[in-house]
Amino acid sequence: MLRGQTAAWRLATRHAQQSICRDCRRQLQRQAHSVAAAASLSPRYLASSPASSRLQIRDFSSYPSRRKEKPKDDEPAPQEEESSTKAEKVESELEQAPRTEDGAEAQKNSSVPDPIPQPDGKAAAGGSGAGDSGQGSGSGSDGSKGRGRKPSVEKQLSKPTVPENYPQVMAIPIAKRPLFPGFYKAITIRDRNVIEAIQEMIKRGQPYVGAFLFKDEASDKDIIEKLDDVHDVGVFAQITSAFPVHGDEHSLTAVLYPHRRIKMTALMPPRPTDQKAGAPSVVEVQPVKDEKSKPDAAAPPGDVVASFEEPNKDQPTQMTIYEPTSFLRKFPVSLVNVENLAEIVQDKKSPTIKALTSEIVNVFKEVASLNPLFRDQISDFSVSQSAGNVIEEPAKLADFAAAVSAGEIEELQDVLQTMDVEKRLHKALEVLKKELMNAKLQSKISKDVESKIQKRQREYWLMEQMKGIRRELGIESDGKDKLVEKFREKAQKLAMPEAVKKVFDEELNKLAHLEPAASEFNVTRNYLDWITQIPWGQRSAENFGIKNAMTVLDEDHYGLKDVKDRILEFIAVGKLRGTVEGKILCFVGPPGVGKTSIGKSIARALNRQYYRFSVGGLTDVAEIKGHRRTYVGALPGRIIQALKKCQTENPLILIDEVDKIGRGHQGDPASALLELLDPEQNSSFLDHYMDVPVDLSKVLFVCTANMTDTIPRPLLDRMEMIELSGYVADEKKAIADRYLSPQAKELAGLKDVDVMLDESAIEELINKYCRESGVRNLKKQIEKVYRKSALKIIQDLGEEAFPEEKALTDEGKAALEESKKDESDIKDTPENIEKETTEQPRVALKVPESVHVNISRENLKDYVGPPVFTSDRLYETTPPGVAMGLAWTSMGGAALYVESILESALSHSSRAGLQQTGNLKAVMKESTTIAYSFAKAVIAQKFPDNKFFEHARIHLHCPEGAVQKDGPSAGITMATSLLSLAMNQKVDPQLAMTGELTVTGKVLRIGGLREKTVAAKRAGCTRILFPKDNFGDWAELPENIKEGIEGHAVDWYSDVFERVFPGLNSKEINNIWKQQLKDADKRKKKDRDDDDDD
Repeated sequence: MLRGQTAAWRLATRHAQQSICRDCRRQLQRQAHSVAAAASLSPRYLASSPASSRLQIRDFSSYPSRRKEKPKDDEPAPQEEESSTKAEKVESELEQAPRTEDGAEAQKNSSVPDPIPQPDGKAAAGGSGAGDSGQGSGSGSDGSKGRGRKPSVEKQLSKPTVPENYPQVMAIPIAKRPLFPGFYKAITIRDRNVIEAIQEMIKRGQPYVGAFLFKDEASDKDIIEKLDDVHDVGVFAQITSAFPVHGDEHSLTAVLYPHRRIKMTALMPPRPTDQKAGAPSVVEVQPVKDEKSKPDAAAPPGDVVASFEEPNKDQPTQMTIYEPTSFLRKFPVSLVNVENLAEIVQDKKSPTIKALTSEIVNVFKEVASLNPLFRDQISDFSVSQSAGNVIEEPAKLADFAAAVSAGEIEELQDVLQTMDVEKRLHKALEVLKKELMNAKLQSKISKDVESKIQKRQREYWLMEQMKGIRRELGIESDGKDKLVEKFREKAQKLAMPEAVKKVFDEELNKLAHLEPAASEFNVTRNYLDWITQIPWGQRSAENFGIKNAMTVLDEDHYGLKDVKDRILEFIAVGKLRGTVEGKILCFVGPPGVGKTSIGKSIARALNRQYYRFSVGGLTDVAEIKGHRRTYVGALPGRIIQALKKCQTENPLILIDEVDKIGRGHQGDPASALLELLDPEQNSSFLDHYMDVPVDLSKVLFVCTANMTDTIPRPLLDRMEMIELSGYVADEKKAIADRYLSPQAKELAGLKDVDVMLDESAIEELINKYCRESGVRNLKKQIEKVYRKSALKIIQDLGEEAFPEEKALTDEGKAALEESKKDESDIKDTPENIEKETTEQPRVALKVPESVHVNISRENLKDYVGPPVFTSDRLYETTPPGVAMGLAWTSMGGAALYVESILESALSHSSRAGLQQTGNLKAVMKESTTIAYSFAKAVIAQKFPDNKFFEHARIHLHCPEGAVQKDGPSAGITMATSLLSLAMNQKVDPQLAMTGELTVTGKVLRIGGLREKTVAAKRAGCTRILFPKDNFGDWAELPENIKEGIEGHAVDWYSDVFERVFPGLNSKEINNIWKQQLKDADKRKKKDRDDDDDD
C-alpha cells in the first residue's frame, strides 16, 4: 500500500468528481504498457500485473466508503500467455476511458443540477455529486465482477462531501459586505477569463472558490492584483449554480454557498494568457513491503487507497501529484494558497456564552416583531439547524446575526475574522443591537406617517362606503354620471358653434370613460367646466338711447366732449343697425383726468357688463392667451376669464396702462395684444387653454395710456386714439363742486353735517396747491380738508358727546371684551379668532345739529398748511434774456422758461462761446445750437453794427435741472431768449410760445397744443405763439380753454420777431454795445499807460 494517504491532493481527490483527468490517464496507460513488457521477464510480475492494472483504475475513485483491496496470496498466478492478452485489454479500457468520462460529464451537465449544500456542510444528492456517485459505483462493479462480489447498497446511497482540506483555490474578490459560512450569496462576474474558469471548474466537478472582501468599497474587479487589496480572511465557498445575466451575455451570476473560514497565505497573481503553466510537481513515493495489507479498519474511513505491486521493493518509484487547481493555471485568474481557520473551542455551557446567546435570541425576537423580513429569515434559520436548537450552536448563531444585519463593513469583517466564539458573540451582539435601533427608528417613522394619514384614509373609506350604500339604495347616482349629465345640461342651454360642439362632445366622452382617480379626469373636468361657462351666444340687451347716454356721461364726468361725442356716435350706429361690432378705443392723457372712470361710465350708459384689468408691467403672454393644458394649474387668459365673469359675449373690457406693458423671457404680451385688439382677427381668438376659436368681435375694448411713445406702432395703429388733455381752473372747480367735494364729505362721515367748503377755498386750492393737469391731487386735498374738520368737531365737543358704548353693537362689545384678554404687546392671530370678530361691530354716530363749520380762503391754511405756489408764474417781470416756452409731459402741459446771461463783460479781446445747462437731452441740445446760430444770423442781417455775438460768452439755462428735458419745440423760445439778451430788450411776461425752429427760420409743427395752452392759461398768459401748421388744433380747442388767451399762428421766425419785439429802433440796437466796447478799450489803454509810467 502506498504511503501518504492523507496528503492534500489525495483528500481533494477523495471529495472531487470520480473522473480521471487526461494526465493521470496517460500515466496509467504508460504504466500498463510497461507492465505488459515486463511480464515476459518476471514470472512473479506476470501473476500480479492484471490485478494491479485493475487496481490502478479502480482505486483512484474518491468514493468515501471505498475500502482497501489486495489480491489474496493463495490466488494462482496467471500463465505467461494470458499476460499479454490482459495487458491489451487494459490498454483498450484506458483508450475508452476518455470517451466514457466525457459522456458522463455531458450527461451530468445536461440533466443533473449541481448539489445544493445543506446547513450541516454536506452536499445533497444530484448534480456533480450524482456524477461522482455514478463513477464510484462503476468502479465498485468492476471490482465485484472480478472477485465475484455484489455491489454494496451503502456505496450507492452515499453522498459526496466537501473537501476538508483544499490548499489552493481560485480567489474571487467581493465588495460591500463579507460572506459568512452557511448563508448563500449571489455575485456577478464580468471578467471573461474568470467566467471561463468557473465554467471549467463546474465541468470538472470542482466548483470551489475562495471569497475575500475588498478593503476599498469602490473596487469592482473579479481578480486580485495585490495581496493588500483584500482582507486575508475569507470563506471557502462552493458554486451551487451559475447562469448568464439577463440582458448581458458577457456576465455570469454565480450563487456561492460558504462552508468555512479560510486564510490567505500566498497570492499567485493572474498569469498572462501567453505564458504556459509550469510542469507539475513530482514527489518521491516510498515502496511498500511485500506483506498482507492491514485490516480495513486500520485505515481512516473514506481514504483513497491506491495499491500497486512493485517489481522491485527496494527501488523507489516517481509519480506525478494530482493537483485539483492545476487546470486553472491556463486562465489569467487569481490563485491563492489558503489554510483552514479553526474556531477556538469554548464550553457551550459557559455562563457567558449562554448569556450572550440568550441576549442575541431576545434581540432577534424584538427585531422580528418590528421587521417582517427578519422574522422570515429567523424562521428559515431555525428550521435549517440540524440540532433543532439554535442555542446549541453559538458560532452559527453569531454568523447568522452578522449575516442578516446591515452593519458597517469593517464591523462585519471583524466578526468574520474573530475565531473566539465568545468574542464573536460579543461583536455580533453589537451589530445586532444597532440593527434593533434602526428597526425601532423605522417603526417610529412609520407610525408617525401612518397616524398622519390614518384620519384622511379613514374618512376616504367611509365616504366610499357611504357612496356605495347610497347607490345600492338608489338614493344617489354615481358622481361621474351625475357630472357628465350636468355638463350636458349646461351645453344644451348654450349656442355653441359646431367646432366647439365637436370638441365638447369628444371631451365629454373621454370624461365618461375615465376613472375618477385618474389624473386626466380632473384636467378634463376643469376644461369642460370652463368651456360650459363661456357665454356662447349670450348677449346683454344694450341701451341705444342718446339722451340716456348723455345723462349718464354728464352725471359722472365734466367736460371730455371728444370722448362723449365718440360714444354718442357709437350708440347712433347701433340704433340704426340694431347691433354694433366691437371697437377698440384708446384714451391718452395725463394722470388724474378720468381715463379709467370714463370706461365704467360708458359701460353704464350702454348697459354692458364691465371688466377691467391692468397690463402695466405684464411680462407673461399666458396672462393674455392662457396656459397650455399640459401644465399643472393651467388657466385660460384674462379675456376668457372676463367672459366667464360677465356671462355675456358683448361686455366692455378696459385694458389699463397699455403704454406700460413689459417684455420678458416668457414672451412679448404687446405682440399677443395684436390679435386681441384687431377687429379683423378677434372674431376667432384662440386661447391656449381653450384651444377653440372664441368670437370677441362683439366686445368693446377700451385702453388707457399716459403717452403713445412707448406703445408699439403696430398696436397703436389698431386702436382709435382719443386724447384727454388736462383740466383748466374752471373745469377743476366744476369737478370739485359736483363730484369731489360731496364724495369726500360722505367718506369723512359728515354727509348730514353743516360743513361748507366755499368756492373761494376751492379756487385757492386750485391756484396755490394743485396746479397739475388732473384732479387726483385736488381730490386728496379736499379729502384732507374734511378729515381735519371731523377731527376738530370731535376735539371741540369732546369725546363725551360721542361715547363708545353707543357706537358698539352688542356683538362688537362681546368681541372687544374677548380681545382684551390678550395682554401681549405683539398680538398674534389667536386660535379663537372667530370670538373676537363680528359682522357689524360698530354703528355711525350722529353729529349734533348745532355744529356749523365753514372753510374759506382765510382759514384754509389751518386745514392744508401754507400754499405750495405763491405766484402765478416764475417771473412777474422778465429781465432781458428770459422767455417763456411751453412743454408737454406725461403729466400734462407745463411752462418752460429759457434763461440767457453774459458770463463776462464784453471787450474786443473776449471770445464768443455758449454753455448749456438744465439737464438737456440730445434733441434739445441741437435746438440750442440751431437757435444760437440763427440768432447770430438775425443780428448780422438786421443789426450789422451790433458785435455782441462776436465777443459774448453766453450761458443758456432751463430751470428745474432735476427734470430731464427733450424735444425740438423750444427752438423759437431759445432764439428769442438769445436775441433778447443781444438787443437788451425785455419780453412780455404774459407771452408764451412753442415751435420748432430750423436754421433758415422756418417754424415747424409741434404736438400737445391743447396741454400747452392749458399750461399757458394756468401761468396767467394772455398771448400764445404756435406754428401755423397747428392752427387746426387751435380751432378745435374748447372755448373755455381759449377764453382769455389770444392765439397767434406763425410760419417764419420773422413773424415771431415782429410780435415779440415790436417797434425796435435799429440805430439804438446797433449802437447798444459800442460804448461798452470802447470803454473797455479806453480802460485797457489807460492801464497800459500806467504801467509805462511806473
